[in-house]
Amino acid sequence: MMKESDLYLPLKKFLEKQNYTVKAEVKNCDVVAIKKPADNEKVLPPTIVELKLSLNLEVILQAVDRLVLSPIVYIGVPSTCGALKKKKRNRIIKLLKMLGIGLVAINLTRNTTLVLVNPTTYKPRQSKPKQQWLIDEFVARAGDPNLGGASTKKGRMTAYKQQAIQIANYLRNHGATKASDIAKRLEIPKSRAVVYDNHYGWFKNVSRGVYDLSDLGKTLLNE
Repeated sequence: MMKESDLYLPLKKFLEKQNYTVKAEVKNCDVVAIKKPADNEKVLPPTIVELKLSLNLEVILQAVDRLVLSPIVYIGVPSTCGALKKKKRNRIIKLLKMLGIGLVAINLTRNTTLVLVNPTTYKPRQSKPKQQWLIDEFVARAGDPNLGGASTKKGRMTAYKQQAIQIANYLRNHGATKASDIAKRLEIPKSRAVVYDNHYGWFKNVSRGVYDLSDLGKTLLNE
């Protein structure tokens, strides 16, 4: 069974190849490495590495605490760690960048170490289009139909869904109607896109530009 201490020697070997002197368990730090400066080279702060078998909140908080001792702090985990799988890895790396913490993956089979991210000062880049998308959804949504933290994605009420319900109700009461007329009467400019895309399967195209409720739409509205 793998132990945290199994990660130490491959990491030490990796650091020593880069001219570091490495020692374990120094002042509660799992690994401390200090680089031997070349002539006229500035002495760097110590490099600290916290070793863990899984990348969890505990080791992240430990690494944050170590930033008091040095600006160069890494977390070292096995390369088989679940958090390094492609789906999660980018999000984990983004978080560690924001905290100024590095990450290394240690492969015990190959006895190698790979640096995934170095400690940096991270400033997230704002996305104006995404920010506007957020504001547009906020403004377009009628009322506050969801419970924060409770709504699943499937059951969440969005402005788009509210508009689809409005259109479905209109078609139930008025029958097949031109998409352009729906847009004017309900004051929903994107009505044509809603009925044409038919995301929920509630609508059907009965003739050019004219839409009505589908059987599914009638059933769900009755419910």
